[in-house]
Amino acid sequence: MRTLKIDEVRFDERGLVPVVTQDAHTKEVLMLAYANRETLLESLEIKKMVYFSRSRNQRWLKGETSGNYQELASLNLDCDGDTVLAMVHTSGPACHNGTSTCFEED
Repeated sequence: MRTLKIDEVRFDERGLVPVVTQDAHTKEVLMLAYANRETLLESLEIKKMVYFSRSRNQRWLKGETSGNYQELASLNLDCDGDTVLAMVHTSGPACHNGTSTCFEED
């Protein structure tokens, strides 16, 4: 894994990059979201995950309304520079459905 360097991130035509979020302790994949340059920089600055909501077209600090913050452990870039891996410490469910992961089985 490559430590994220903002100038190496290949954002798409909308200025977004997918972010795979994983629990730093259990290694469970929690969710997939998107970020732009500003939200990645803010995540690094405040040490909490900040995403970009495509449906609301705005910044989204994970946990701001639910209290389920994601404390940032690390941000890494994939080999192509077009996907970010966020390793986090959670304080509650990652999914808006109340489950620990958005990929939880039925």
